Amino acid sequence: MMKKRILAVFLAAAALAGSLCACGGATNQAGASSDETTDSSGGSHANEITVGISQDLDNSLDPFVTNAAGTREVMFNVFEGLVKPDSQGNFVPAVASAVDVSGDGLTYSFTLREGVVFHNGSTCTMDDVLYSFETCAATSVYSNVVAALSAIVERNVEGNVLSFTLVEPNSDFLSAVSSVYILPKDYADQATQPVGTGPFKYVSRSVQENFILEKHEAYYGEGAKLDKVTYKIYEDSTALFNALDSGSLDLVAHLTMDQVNNLSNGYQVLEGTMNLVQAIYLNNAVAPFDNELVRQAMCYAVDVDAMLNLTADGHGTRLGSSMYPAFGKYFDETLAEAYPHDAEKAKALLAQAGYPDGFRFTIKVPSNYQPHVDTAVVLAEQLKQVGITAEIQLIDWNTWLEDVYGNRNFEGTVVGFDASVLSPTALLARWVSDSSKNMIGFRDEEYDEVYAQALVTVDDAEQTALFKRCLEILSEKAANVYTQDLADFVAVSPELKGFEFYPLYVIDMSKLYFE
Repeated sequence: MMKKRILAVFLAAAALAGSLCACGGATNQAGASSDETTDSSGGSHANEITVGISQDLDNSLDPFVTNAAGTREVMFNVFEGLVKPDSQGNFVPAVASAVDVSGDGLTYSFTLREGVVFHNGSTCTMDDVLYSFETCAATSVYSNVVAALSAIVERNVEGNVLSFTLVEPNSDFLSAVSSVYILPKDYADQATQPVGTGPFKYVSRSVQENFILEKHEAYYGEGAKLDKVTYKIYEDSTALFNALDSGSLDLVAHLTMDQVNNLSNGYQVLEGTMNLVQAIYLNNAVAPFDNELVRQAMCYAVDVDAMLNLTADGHGTRLGSSMYPAFGKYFDETLAEAYPHDAEKAKALLAQAGYPDGFRFTIKVPSNYQPHVDTAVVLAEQLKQVGITAEIQLIDWNTWLEDVYGNRNFEGTVVGFDASVLSPTALLARWVSDSSKNMIGFRDEEYDEVYAQALVTVDDAEQTALFKRCLEILSEKAANVYTQDLADFVAVSPELKGFEFYPLYVIDMSKLYFE
């Protein structure tokens, strides 16, 4: 209780200061019920559920245009590629019925599945597949996917088999293919009326209110067990929690520990990880964060263990760079120890950088993500101990996307970056100097060179070492103040079964069913 009281004091103090204005692969699926036993579904249902989410989807629902992790989390149920990831991180056949890889690792052959029907009733053909690959290759949204597709030197179609030959072996090629969603060629309304091949199809949306999907009856596979999923949008975290606690929602993910502890309506609570790299992302292009010593000082000033204890009773995984544990061999847990909490060293570095009395800056945080708000509040208190005053400004999600991410109008921000595909490039490509996604303006010649070398390296062990070197550079240069991969607490109606955590920021609604 003491931890919660301390956090509550931090939150109250920040609010009174007048500066407040404002995304998983399971490590543990053990469930715990909240204190009361009231049936949140009221004991009856029509084989449909209502899910609470904390942000609206992107304005455009075209999968080759969307940016937000929250949009991809929902649309995972609508779109599919030739292959798709399962909950174990394997790539399994989807629109393709079979995948064959040549012995030299250069040629990938995909057999188009018969009888795949788009949500608009048209049958998926090879022309649709080719159109989808060509469209994706011409976009800039998923630069790591586009880079993988650019390595194709030959494309061949024989009947219902599509083959790609690469310039050199690429262990991430299947991961890239999974993000090339197969769309109907002669369809122009993806932005507003999306059509894919997934187990659920789009029904309607009401901006900032709801988003509705229903079962795709003509799905080629096992298909969804639920008939309908309604996502209700609550950009106010208190309103979201109140709706959950009142029993009007069947599932809510990404809860804070404080919300879990205060839940009193009989939900089962599952714990996984969010598969995000949370950090104080610093604008390296503006003073004082253009000074590496200042960024290093901030890394020493924060105490991530104390923050985890205050915000989540110790849950969450400490990170020291832009990679989270689900990536296995690429994740370097030792980097979390690179900057042990040392207030005196932080002060010395600030003095060396020309800021002996510290400085003031603003942290912009999307108000709909309570875990990021909680983290920002605690870290601001820790930074104060070394003379750095961080004013927290809460902003709505759309403003964050436009102003912070799009216009780079920020000094610092607390958010989490996810991976769009199961490839280390999904997390590391954005920090290359000329990347359009490099919102912090990080510039490092060695990083660019090592990353480029990793992309063309054939030997797996050597490539892994190069990607790890990229992580070391981000740590050494203190590109950001890295914190954690957050624990993901999911509240589920006691009658609802089948929830699975994924190693990506997605929720597979097709697995859910009522007992």
